[in-house]
Amino acid sequence: MPSPWEYTLYIPNDPRSVRIGRRTLRDILTTHDLPALIEPAELLASELLSNAVRHTKGPAALKIRRSGPSFRLGAWDTDSTPPTTSPAALRDEYGRGLNIVDAYADDWGWFKVNGNGNGGKYIWCELSCDR
Repeated sequence: MPSPWEYTLYIPNDPRSVRIGRRTLRDILTTHDLPALIEPAELLASELLSNAVRHTKGPAALKIRRSGPSFRLGAWDTDSTPPTTSPAALRDEYGRGLNIVDAYADDWGWFKVNGNGNGGKYIWCELSCDR
């Protein structure tokens, strides 16, 4: 069993940060010899980071971790408003992000982060490393 590892990429509130997050994620998964996770993980990271940049004014972060057979990625942002999914969102141009996460991830969830004024929330999802 490989040793656990974890990375965190802090990004500014800038739409270009989503692309940087995807590229960084691809490099990390390639380095750790997990090519089967690249496409689904990039899709999930894009959705999570896009939401963080679009719906908040502060910085955000992409966190990725492998522990045993699971791979977890998540996005932190400064808004503590709970995320929502909606069947109606599937028909709209915007708002489908968490529905995509729900469809592609093996599991997902979120929690509020307590902090010094900008705690916000953390939305995470998991993929099996056995893909």
